[in-house]
Amino acid sequence: MDFYPHDVEQLAQHFRILGEPARLQILAALCDQERSVQDICQRTGLHQANASKHLRMMKDTGVVACRKKGVWHYYRIVAPEVLSLCLRAQKSLKQAETPLVPDNSLMEIIEQQ
Repeated sequence: MDFYPHDVEQLAQHFRILGEPARLQILAALCDQERSVQDICQRTGLHQANASKHLRMMKDTGVVACRKKGVWHYYRIVAPEVLSLCLRAQKSLKQAETPLVPDNSLMEIIEQQ
């Protein structure tokens, strides 16, 4: 398998997004619909400043998109392949009987859809 430098950087950015539990929580909150920052904070327990920092990083890497309506910012997932990658990783961990994610994981939310 050959990777071009641009491909390697893009792949590394996606893995960096998945390497932080708070961002995985945000992905879980967004997996079924667009949500406001306030709604994301309520669902994840993150403080607004922390959630906004992670959402900005996710937006900069092309995982989520944002629209503004009045004073509210709404985010949605625009890179479903990131969710697919999480699902495959979770299934692989379950097959290896090495669960690293709690039962109410992002993957279970995705599988319910």
